[in-house]
Order: sequence, then structure tokens, then C-alpha cells
Amino acid sequence: MNPLLRSFAAAALALSLLAPAYAAEPAHWVGTWTASPQATWAAEFVLPNNAPDRLRDQTVRQVARISVGGARVRIALSNAYGREPVVIGAARVARSLGGSRIDAGSDRALTFGGRGEVTLLPGAPVLSDPVELSAPALAELAVSLYLPQDTALRSFHWEGGQDAYLARGDRSAQAALDGADTVSSRPYLSGIYVESARPLRTVVAFGDSITDGAASSINRNHRWPDFLAQRLASRDIAVLNAGISGAQVLNDGMGVNALARFERDVLAQRPDSVVLLMGINDIGWPGSSFEPAREAMSAQRLIGGYRQLIARARQAGVRIVGATLTPFEHALPDAPVKRYFNPQKERVRQQVNAWIRDSGEFDAVADFDALLRDPAHPARMQAAFDSGDRLHPGDAGYRAMADSLDEAILFGAH
Repeated sequence: MNPLLRSFAAAALALSLLAPAYAAEPAHWVGTWTASPQATWAAEFVLPNNAPDRLRDQTVRQVARISVGGARVRIALSNAYGREPVVIGAARVARSLGGSRIDAGSDRALTFGGRGEVTLLPGAPVLSDPVELSAPALAELAVSLYLPQDTALRSFHWEGGQDAYLARGDRSAQAALDGADTVSSRPYLSGIYVESARPLRTVVAFGDSITDGAASSINRNHRWPDFLAQRLASRDIAVLNAGISGAQVLNDGMGVNALARFERDVLAQRPDSVVLLMGINDIGWPGSSFEPAREAMSAQRLIGGYRQLIARARQAGVRIVGATLTPFEHALPDAPVKRYFNPQKERVRQQVNAWIRDSGEFDAVADFDALLRDPAHPARMQAAFDSGDRLHPGDAGYRAMADSLDEAILFGAH
């Protein structure tokens, strides 16, 4: 045979042998859990970071309850706001047994391009290689990260709602992190994905602390997106929580504004629908301890921000559900934050809610205000739904919010 033809034949044979491996690759990777990255803030900010300023020769183990399940798993890490590279010396994933304990038989070492160590570049995310791991719907997974070098923590998720465990040395493979410290934030972990044999429907909850689950029971998965995921998991519908406490539509706060993070935290997940519940901080922060010098928010400006999000969702083919802003009269009476509420702010909330309900610009409306307000005093949340701070619902309120969202609201009539 001609040597050139022989070379082509050998190449063709090699490709044919590789073809089954490529054909076996998953048809779909589905986001099953997220935590939107935020930048840590300076010590003089009115609220603490609830996280160490630096990590060195430490293992952090984080627990996350997924929504839909799969037989293969990969994780996403983010150094979105870091100014220096972050070295992850080891990363592992396992099924959680509660607290810092893991099912040792399910423990899997994670690799990144085949390597057990990975460097998160400043501003960049990293996705792990897939690992075989049976992860049923609503399973709790533990992700362990070992940081060998002295590292300034600059990218995290503040409102964890779940204890994370911090231990000295590389203990990422240990079945339990006895004696570990606990922190309530989430360093670097930003997503979990599972393999699906077919496309699954996905809902992203895009909001502020009320979506992030502030004031819900710790370690109980009682945020409203958690209750929604619990109800929809049997229908193979993923629910992703893209809430950030302190989030605003138009201004940066405890996270960048909604217009700046919409692609990363929502559209990149290729969802079928997004539930937008955000704006109460745009109204409440100006003039408060958070932003004492910022000018008051008007309904017109906030509605302009909503219209931008609606346009971008429509352009991406994503259904967008507008949620009315919930009552907040005399919010945060015992917090270090002062002057969050006043009557003029309440008038703006009412104007915004009237537009959300009546404009017809959203694909559907979730009227959380009507659901949670006190019928005898509409500016105030019902006591049965209030966590006690007059701003955030408690567990019962979050459950009621999730229960009010049926598939017709989320996906339209079929």
C-alpha cells in the first residue's frame, strides 16, 4: 500500500476506535444547584462577611442539596472577584450524611482537565471533569476543597443558609471533619451539574435575600426555591437559586446589580423560565444605613430596569415571571440597619407592584405581595408568614410562596 494511504487508513482506524467514547458522552448537562458569586466587602461595611479573610493549608467542606438527580456529576468553582490566582490543591465530592460527615463509599476525587490540582484565575470560573456518582433528586452533596497556599478570600456567596466546615490541613478525603470550625458563607463553590439523558426544564429564581433564604431555618433547605425544587423534582424540573442578599436591580450592593449579572447567573443556565423577585433593596437602601447619601429610588427608574431584564430574557427565548414586592413596613427593627422603611418608600413599592400586576409586560405574575400581606394592614406582612424582622418571610412564608407557583405560571399553558 502507498505509505500515504497507509497513514490515512491508520488515522481512520484510530478515529473509529475513539468514536464510541465520544458517542458515550452525555447528551445534556443540567444545572441542579447554584450559588451566585459575590465579592467580599471591607470590614467597615454594616454587615460582616461571615467568612475568614484568608485561607491557608485548610480544607473547606460545603453541603448543597441538589434539585434534579443524575448518575454523573461535575462542579463549578468561581474566582469571579479575586485579584490573585487561587490554587485548589484537591477537590472531592460525595453524598452527605449530615453535618461534616460523608458517605465514604461515594467519595470521588475531582479532576480538572485530568489533573487533581487546579488554579482559579482572577475573574474566572472553572468546571470539573465529570465523575461517576449516583446523585438522586434532592440528595445532599458535600464538596470538599483544599487550599494549600495563603489565599485572600475575595469571591464567595454570603448567605449560605447551611453550615460549611473549615479544618486545618488536607482533610478533603476524611469521612468527617471532627473539630472543624463552621462558617455560614460559601467560598468559591458556585454550581453543581448532573448528566441527563434528555433535556430537562429549568427554572431560575433571580432575586435578593428573600430568594436567598434569609431568616429561614439553617441547614433545613427552607428557602422558597428549595420548597419549589422539592415539589418539582419528581417532574424532572431543575430549580436554581440565583438570589443574592442585598441584591438590587440598578445598583451594586452586596453583589453587582441585576443588569450586570443576568447573563452569568440566569441566561448561562439556559433556563426555560426565570422568576424575578428583586427591587425592595433598590427602594429600601437609599437613605438607610446601607446607602445614607444615595438619592431615593423612583418607580419609573425601577420599572426601566425591569424592562431591560424582560427584553434580554425575551431575546434569549426565556419566559420571565414578575413577582410583586412583599410588604416591609418598619422592616429590620432590631438590625444594625436603620431607616430602611419610610412612607414614601412604601408608595414607590405600591406603584411598582401596580405596574407588575397590570402592565402585561411580564409573561406571568407571581403576586407574592397579595399572598403574604396582612389583609387588615396591607403594608405589613402577615404574622404567620413573618420571620420576625418584618422584611423576610419565615419558613411558613417561604413554603407558601413556593406553593403559589404552579406550572402554568412557570411555563405557560401547554
